[in-house]
Amino acid sequence: MQVGLIGAGNMARALARGWGEPVLVSDGGSGRALELARELGGEAFESNVEVADRAELVVLCHKPAQFKDVARELRGHVKAVASVLGGVNAVDLRLRYEVPVFRFTPNTPVEVRRGVLCYSPEREVDVELEAQVLELFGRVGTVVKVPERLIGAAGAVMGVGPAYHALVAEAQVDAAVRGGLAPGLAGLLVAETMAGTAALLETRDYDTLAVRREVTSPGGTTARGLAALERGGVRPAFQDAFDAVVGAAS
Repeated sequence: MQVGLIGAGNMARALARGWGEPVLVSDGGSGRALELARELGGEAFESNVEVADRAELVVLCHKPAQFKDVARELRGHVKAVASVLGGVNAVDLRLRYEVPVFRFTPNTPVEVRRGVLCYSPEREVDVELEAQVLELFGRVGTVVKVPERLIGAAGAVMGVGPAYHALVAEAQVDAAVRGGLAPGLAGLLVAETMAGTAALLETRDYDTLAVRREVTSPGGTTARGLAALERGGVRPAFQDAFDAVVGAAS
């Protein structure tokens, strides 16, 4: 399936690198499309219409504020549309483009094929085409079907999650450096521990309490560390962050 990207920002680049195949891409002349085409192969265009005319699936990666203008430009040129635009629902996509549409909410680890992609199914879509699109996006991570009414809540967990995890990792590295570890070593220990814990959670059916109990002895060092985090307000901090993201998206 020949993919065409409209926009060459962070998410477009992450998806393209995850797919690792030549792409058709446009970006309105910023130069990033050309850089991406040189990196992966394919072609860069200043015209969105040229991309749409040649692609079997157009992936909308432009700024959400440009949605109406881009749709007006591309209508009649696209064959099928996948969108990663925040705040643009599937009904609006279908009404603007009048072709099969697929709405995804991905996160940046798609670049290393470890992303999470929430997919809001459309009822009026060809089953065979849907299977092709899901296979394409499934190459770069785990595709999870989420009702559109819950996309905001899901995005407040997985969409922003990489930034949160990076902040937590940064805080741990800073503490370790203050304790005498070299920054590179501290970063390695933290990142690999996070990756291993994620894999362990998967094998435990995402039972976070079970994973914590396996590490925590009564009165032990882990228990003391967890108590310090609780006193520091780690839970309400994440709740506040969740509420802030959902509120901004509504």
